[in-house]
Amino acid sequence: MKILCSKTDLAQGVNTVLKAVPGKTTMPILECILIDTTEGEIKLTANDMELGIETVIDGQVLEKGKIALEAKLFSEIVRKLPDNEVSIETDENDKAFIQCEKAKFNISGRSGEDFAYLPQIEKSRNVSLSQFSLKEIIRQTIFSIADNDSNKLMTGELFEINGSELKVVSLDGHRISIRKIELKEEYDPIKVVVPGKTLNEVSKILTGGTEDYVNLFFTDRHILFEFDKTLVVSRLIEGEYFRINQMLSSDYETKITINKKELQNCIERASLLIREGEKKPIIINITDGALELKINSVIGSMNEDIDISKEGKDIMIGFNPKFILDALRVIDDEAIDIYLVNPKAPCFIRNEDQSYIYLILPVNFNVGG
Repeated sequence: MKILCSKTDLAQGVNTVLKAVPGKTTMPILECILIDTTEGEIKLTANDMELGIETVIDGQVLEKGKIALEAKLFSEIVRKLPDNEVSIETDENDKAFIQCEKAKFNISGRSGEDFAYLPQIEKSRNVSLSQFSLKEIIRQTIFSIADNDSNKLMTGELFEINGSELKVVSLDGHRISIRKIELKEEYDPIKVVVPGKTLNEVSKILTGGTEDYVNLFFTDRHILFEFDKTLVVSRLIEGEYFRINQMLSSDYETKITINKKELQNCIERASLLIREGEKKPIIINITDGALELKINSVIGSMNEDIDISKEGKDIMIGFNPKFILDALRVIDDEAIDIYLVNPKAPCFIRNEDQSYIYLILPVNFNVGG
């Protein structure tokens, strides 16, 4: 095999697929990036058997062939090469000769024949949306997936399509995040749980353009993201997702409308008094026209008032400040509506058309602090 390409294109391709190289594995071939030029284009692939990424980069194929190169070493070499044309040539002993300007590397590779290719996904059930929309939906929900495996389903996000609506849900036992968007077409119903790791990696690769589209293809066990010259294939999380509709009540005793930035800044100030690992709630006291926010910790105390408009009853309720902040940071509205029932029931931050809903469970607190 022999190829020529620019260092920039090669580095971008390597960084794209590197996200699917496993950290630890008993199969050394999976620690490699496959360079495959048998079809006349330069295709890079990495695959950890849960997540696989394939991308095509610009360049010339002078001799067709394929080789698997150890990902960590290859990516470091590419990163450190001068910004110029790179030549990669291989011999029959799976040795790779990499040259750029005066830098010349000789490294051992593995036979490309041993590499685990991505599963073939039948491209029948697909959904199309802008890269911007997908990136935004992931950003606005990914923070509330669980990061441990005690319940596998909580480490993924529900993607549910009904007609022209895509709904994405994540939850971790303390909160639920829901985003809904309108798609341009009607689709058959689809309901799958996509691993959070996959969505994080996809989000990093997407350019996020409003005119650039991404196609999603579904099978019973896999999801395929296809965009630009890149394919990302991921195994789905199997099992029945939680029935969240039973948790989403539209009843409330108190509704407040508040300036989002003011509330966010206020909670960020209060959080200065919380030491790492300390579980101190912020206490919110809602009366007519004002929300008082208080915190008492080992370091000190703070209280601050924010103007609000309120319907319904007065209420005092405690929250983990991180959970409120996570939601506020991804909402783009200037003013937000918060719905509350009582100090033991979840609060809801949601907009009029419910294109976003954030449910947050309260925490117990002592009024004495």
